[in-house]
Amino acid sequence: MIEVIVDAGTGNARTFEISATRAGRRVEVTTARGVVEVAELTRTGHPVRVGRFMSTRVIAIVEHPAADNAVGREPRRSRRVEQEETLL
Repeated sequence: MIEVIVDAGTGNARTFEISATRAGRRVEVTTARGVVEVAELTRTGHPVRVGRFMSTRVIAIVEHPAADNAVGREPRRSRRVEQEETLL
């Protein structure tokens, strides 16, 4: 998840969050010509959601790491791999 904090011009800061909503998607940040672009992309690179901000108004860009659901657990192995190991 990427969190973008932007100066709203009225003395207040607004926060925008863009995250990868499905498995296999990613979030990329690009900066070009005074514009910061945060985009959620599919596996093939097609944008799903895009946020564009003037770089002079951006206060901070915070990247939060993905939650790891498999902490303390061994990765599962397929039955085929287990069967092949027993043949050795």
